[in-house]
Amino acid sequence: MLQRRELFLRPHHRRARDPMSGVFTDQFAQPPPSTGKHAPLYQLATIGAIFAALTLATPFAFRAGGDNAFIAMAIPASLLTIAATHVAERTATSRALWLIFGIGILLRVYVLLFDPLLSTDIFRYIWDGRVQAAGINPYRYFPAHDALAPLRDTTIFPRINRADYAVTIYPPVAEFFFLIVTRIGESVNVMRLALLSCEAVSVTLIMLFLRHMGRPTTRIVAYFWHPLPIWEIANNGHVDALAVALMLLGLWVALTAHARRGAILIALGALVKPYVAPALASIWRPWDWKMPAAVIALIALCYLPYLSAGWGIFGFLTKGYLTEEGIASGDDLWPLSVWRLIFGTHRGDVAAYAVVAALIVLFMTLSAARRPDRTIASSLADTNMLLLVVLLLVSPNRPWHFLPILPFVALCGNAPTWVVSIGALLLTNELYWEFHLPKPVIKSILFGSFLLACIWSARAAYLKKAAGTGRS
Repeated sequence: MLQRRELFLRPHHRRARDPMSGVFTDQFAQPPPSTGKHAPLYQLATIGAIFAALTLATPFAFRAGGDNAFIAMAIPASLLTIAATHVAERTATSRALWLIFGIGILLRVYVLLFDPLLSTDIFRYIWDGRVQAAGINPYRYFPAHDALAPLRDTTIFPRINRADYAVTIYPPVAEFFFLIVTRIGESVNVMRLALLSCEAVSVTLIMLFLRHMGRPTTRIVAYFWHPLPIWEIANNGHVDALAVALMLLGLWVALTAHARRGAILIALGALVKPYVAPALASIWRPWDWKMPAAVIALIALCYLPYLSAGWGIFGFLTKGYLTEEGIASGDDLWPLSVWRLIFGTHRGDVAAYAVVAALIVLFMTLSAARRPDRTIASSLADTNMLLLVVLLLVSPNRPWHFLPILPFVALCGNAPTWVVSIGALLLTNELYWEFHLPKPVIKSILFGSFLLACIWSARAAYLKKAAGTGRS
């Protein structure tokens, strides 16, 4: 038995056959020819200027009009990102990259100037780091507990959400990160800069994947100008940036060198935010028991320092979060909600839904694992599809939970991923004003559009395949 387990991947000197019969392939891979040498660069600069203007105005629109104003600015900015991706593929690489990174970096610096607009989670990160530095298990006490009174201040503590009843919800690798970063500084900007460093790792890996697959590195604009990471990482400072970086690093290691080591990195990402866990399925091979064993051992090892809290190591997740987010009742699980709307509510339907959802994910995992012609492109497409389906099945209530699919707008560029990444912005709900769409309506728009995009993509792929067969 070989100790070194590698995934066999074809080099990408030529374009590999796309997976999923075209459903999850790059639908923007053949832009029309440019009409002049510098025309695409000017077009990209124009799009970038409009995109920047919308982003610059967004904080003021949000303060004046709340969530609806934010969404009204962010959705058009997202659509501009699609246009920018089209144009960037036709632009000279070096000049386009200077423009893409210049605008992207400047906008991230700009949003750093504002306090987090859409979430207060970052204050919990800083608090958890402070609690650990004091030698206290963060899974033991909620922030307002008398035992933590000496740690309170007037800057961080008053802005912690659920401070009077919820211990931390974050898994252990996230807690390690909070401890390390807060030893540098217990401030919002220090934490946000650390998370931007994680994002820099993700951007580097996206470009490495694009180059390895023979695709234009200018496609990085699809990620770097997308409003979701700009606001949810650079401004709100969500730890999902660390999870995404570890997921991409794990995929890179697994798909180019050593599958088991890549699985360890992805598992570390899942111990930051579980939403990246489906990426493990795209690198696993049937009957490889060592990879699951290594992942289980890693999970146990990471939780070991916190075992003094007993079952409390699962934090607020099992003590209230699943109830608050409508998962335990099934009310916020969109597919189940649609089923109930048609067939009514029945006893045990949440458990039945969980079983069906697990079977769907298992079937997709086995299908990906048994793919005989696995390449980097097909593995990334499988990961993309798994993440999208899991998001559909879990139906998160927060836009930042969709950050794991953002790298795939650049790597795969398919319509379903674009639809979900843009639709996630509709879930912004930090402030409630007189007019606000009910959550079921928002999710129906988001996931209904996703399903329509999947049907449209499948039809387009079928027609393309039929046309190719007819010519032959």
